[in-house]
Amino acid sequence: MTLFAPATLLTAIATVLAILTALWTAIRVARTRRKVGIQPPAMTGSPELECAVRVQANTVEQIVLFLPALWLAALYFQGWIPGIVGLVWCVGRIIYAATYKPANPGQRFAGFALTVFPTLILVILAVIGIVKAWMVASA
Repeated sequence: MTLFAPATLLTAIATVLAILTALWTAIRVARTRRKVGIQPPAMTGSPELECAVRVQANTVEQIVLFLPALWLAALYFQGWIPGIVGLVWCVGRIIYAATYKPANPGQRFAGFALTVFPTLILVILAVIGIVKAWMVASA
């Protein structure tokens, strides 16, 4: 007996990868702190540390929006699309982290867009699915 439809497996994989991505950004902050010699609670003093902290903070800000949107879309829209969009979000976060450099802040836009737009798509899918479910329930 399965709890969820097989298509939800991809959503679960995207969820685990998103959590691992968030953990990875936290590990990057710790490693950068060690490298530049700045101990907590200090958040400034090195452009490299400031970038790592900002990537981690932005990832936490984004994941709070992403995870509920992902699972609402998976629950109400169903199919493979929410999981695929979730994987795009994970790739976007990695690109964002890799391109967030103090020397060229404009490079991070692609990664940021690959995070924000998937979240918006998931919210739209969730709303469509919820409206359809509501219409069926009230018919």
